[in-house]
Amino acid sequence: MMKRLANSFAARLGMAGAIASAMLFAFPASAQDSRLSLADRVTRLEQQAQNKDQSGIGMVNQVQQLQAQVQQLQGQIEELQHQLQMLDDKNKAQYADLDARLGRLEGGNAGAAPASSATAANVPPAATASAAGTGAAGAPTAAGAAGATDAAAGQAAYDVAFKELRAGDYAQASRDFRSFTQKYPDHPLAPNAWYWLGESYYVTTNYPVALESFQKLLHLFPQSDKAPDALLKVGYSQLELKQTDAAKSTLMEVTTKYPGSKAASLAQERLQRLQQQSGN
Repeated sequence: MMKRLANSFAARLGMAGAIASAMLFAFPASAQDSRLSLADRVTRLEQQAQNKDQSGIGMVNQVQQLQAQVQQLQGQIEELQHQLQMLDDKNKAQYADLDARLGRLEGGNAGAAPASSATAANVPPAATASAAGTGAAGAPTAAGAAGATDAAAGQAAYDVAFKELRAGDYAQASRDFRSFTQKYPDHPLAPNAWYWLGESYYVTTNYPVALESFQKLLHLFPQSDKAPDALLKVGYSQLELKQTDAAKSTLMEVTTKYPGSKAASLAQERLQRLQQQSGN
């Protein structure tokens, strides 16, 4: 009996040992699998972190690029604003100059001189009574009446164009002044019409046509009172058209041909500014 109990106990111990051994051998394998899984997870987390870092760096680079572009655009905007301000100042100066000239003319009635006085100023001293439009008895002839009518119509047309110029309607004024020069090419106010035609184009920055108008005045009426101002504006127009050498020559001609005049003083000032600019 005792022997059978001992054998049974030994058998149980052997089975327990076998189970323990199996568990002992199985545990390291399970632990190893667990460690490998953890390493994989760490690797994946590291890769994710690295990807996030790279994504963050990419976003930072994009932000920096956008900031650089914004700064560049701001610089361009500031440059454009500066150019617009310069153009605005230039236009204001031109308008002020034209307004001052018109004001002086209105103050002295130079812009709308009566037709009779303007005509009388251009009648040669040796003109006969017949040429003046009267007969031997002083009665108006048909030719004289027609001439007086043309002179009055020309004066009225000139006054309309000048009023438009004074009001700032430069487009309409230019059309009417050009029409005047075509209809009344020999009118005493024709030199004035050519001059203000040039001014109406100059103030609207149509410099090629302005230059042509001023040159036309100088060609047709070289002895006109408007000749000094017209020659000055020829120089100004040439400067605006980047014809610098020709402009300097023209401005020098103003100072030598019309010394002591307002046009000569303005020409000298512009030449000095040009010299300062070239020196800088």
